[in-house]
Amino acid sequence: MGRYLIVANQTLGGDQLMAEVRQRAAAGPSSFYVIVPNTRSSDVDEHRATLIAQSRLNQALNQLRTEGLDARGDIGDPEPLTAIEDALAGQQFDEIIISTLPSGISHWLRMDLPQRAERKFKLPVTTITTRH
Repeated sequence: MGRYLIVANQTLGGDQLMAEVRQRAAAGPSSFYVIVPNTRSSDVDEHRATLIAQSRLNQALNQLRTEGLDARGDIGDPEPLTAIEDALAGQQFDEIIISTLPSGISHWLRMDLPQRAERKFKLPVTTITTRH
């Protein structure tokens, strides 16, 4: 069974990410674990950020389950690399799928998250850049 860790926030549930998930699911039995880093911007307090992250997570899990997929998830640490590390501490995955905003506006791409995750965790990382 293929086990996939999805890391996303604002782009969760986007068409490109869902196409990638469907491709993995079509290849054989698979399970998906979604981590939404609990990031907040300067105009959103911590409580509101948590509510937004939880809402995005719930919507994504419902969307995946509606498609008949085995999907679970959680809100992660605000620092995405730490959120990935925490998820990997409790389970094993075959691949990390990072869904992010386009280059130029993506904080995750500016911090080189995909390459840093691949180097640190020694797992294949697929980056999905959503059109925005």
